[in-house]
Amino acid sequence: MMDAPDATSTRPYLIRALYEWCTDNGFTPYLAVAVDETVQVPREYVKDGEIVLNISFDATSSLKLGNDFIEFKGRFAGTARDIMVPINQVIAIYARENGQGMAFPLGPPGGVKITAPSSTNLLSVRNDDQAAAPEVKVVPLASVESGRRNNEQNEEPDPPRPPATGLRPALKRVK
Repeated sequence: MMDAPDATSTRPYLIRALYEWCTDNGFTPYLAVAVDETVQVPREYVKDGEIVLNISFDATSSLKLGNDFIEFKGRFAGTARDIMVPINQVIAIYARENGQGMAFPLGPPGGVKITAPSSTNLLSVRNDDQAAAPEVKVVPLASVESGRRNNEQNEEPDPPRPPATGLRPALKRVK
């Protein structure tokens, strides 16, 4: 049986999936990145330790969405620059046009405990190795309810759901 710390991070797969979703739907994929010494970006465009990068096909050259790094060439003020972002520094990927996307907790995936309070849309992240460290709160970029409200204005209502059986869906671990 494989333990969670031994498994690869889901973050690069989710980033690639949301990038593909954006491009398939004609949206512009933006990447929000927490900048530190491991991130290779033009420092003059960093604000409050973060930078937002347009990673669309038109804005990049040689884009590689790898499991460890996102690499590409991009133009800043007309000058081509090499960009390299470690996957664990990606804060979010989202569509510029509607803000839909996904936010990620900062830091390495190992040793991080994620809990979702039942009464809010916030996601609490706590590193078990640092008991005195404060909890980090991540807020989703777009809520399900706001997406439903937007869809209700533009589309027909969803078909009625089948009656509930009282059973809750469960995730089954496959060895």
